[in-house]
Amino acid sequence: MAVEHVSVGYGKRQIVRDLSLRPMLPGTLTALVGPNGAGKSTLLRGLAGLVPAKGRVHLGGQDLSAMSVGRRARHVSYMPQGLPQGVALTVLETLVGALKAVAPASGAVSGEEAARRGLAILERLGISDLALRGLDRLSGGQRQLAGLAQALVREPEVLLLDEPTSALDLRFQLSVMGLVRQTVLEHGLIGVVVLHDLSLAARFSDRVVVLHDGTVRADGTPEDTLTPAILAEVYGVAARIEFCSQGSLLVLADAPCPGRRPEPRARLPPGEGAGEEGRESAAGGPVPRGQGPCSCPEIAARSLTPS
Repeated sequence: MAVEHVSVGYGKRQIVRDLSLRPMLPGTLTALVGPNGAGKSTLLRGLAGLVPAKGRVHLGGQDLSAMSVGRRARHVSYMPQGLPQGVALTVLETLVGALKAVAPASGAVSGEEAARRGLAILERLGISDLALRGLDRLSGGQRQLAGLAQALVREPEVLLLDEPTSALDLRFQLSVMGLVRQTVLEHGLIGVVVLHDLSLAARFSDRVVVLHDGTVRADGTPEDTLTPAILAEVYGVAARIEFCSQGSLLVLADAPCPGRRPEPRARLPPGEGAGEEGRESAAGGPVPRGQGPCSCPEIAARSLTPS
């Protein structure tokens, strides 16, 4: 999927300005990061066709920007930050409805088949017990998981997720991002996810796009984009990057005090720092991104995210 000279706004207020991205490839996950108001969610809504946007968005030779919202939805699945309130449906009923809404793309889907696929995705997310529960009876985290199920069940070509982990506890954050990455890889999807947790973005994404004031500040691998210099410019914090003993990149940051430079902090012990030896597995090879359990205590105790 290629994004060329895209501008998105609300009314006369332009949020994203003349933004272009090199093609996003099938089987890869791209994280959009940046401070509040940088344009991350607005860009995602523009790609989904939910707000007016100028420019061109291409997918496999097709011009998505020229399609209606309904037709684009057959190719692109979008998960908003929150589900609508006051919906008198069960979780499973929303999944069946999501499948039937895009049925013209691949032929009719029977109610039985839609229910089977809906139950399967709920099982993968570990929330099959919520199938017959009404949306209005879900907690914030449960609603977020139900929204993710709606996005995944349609098996789109492009998966757009707006902060899918913001209301989840640590276990579900890791579980959900692992599932998203696995789904993108196994089904050859183009995944784009908005995240505020930079360590999660680094661990599970192939590519990170740093947005600032509606434009692209950096675009590349997590190692190339999440640097102290870029984080200082975009977030206004003093930050350093470490690699835990399992190879996961960690962003450690302190909000600077007014008129005072932050004190330097001690580095991690040898073998757990930013050197190449800390980025290799016990077998001597690189640790695949987003794979393998990370039991390092610094993940839970020392990983801080600028906000």
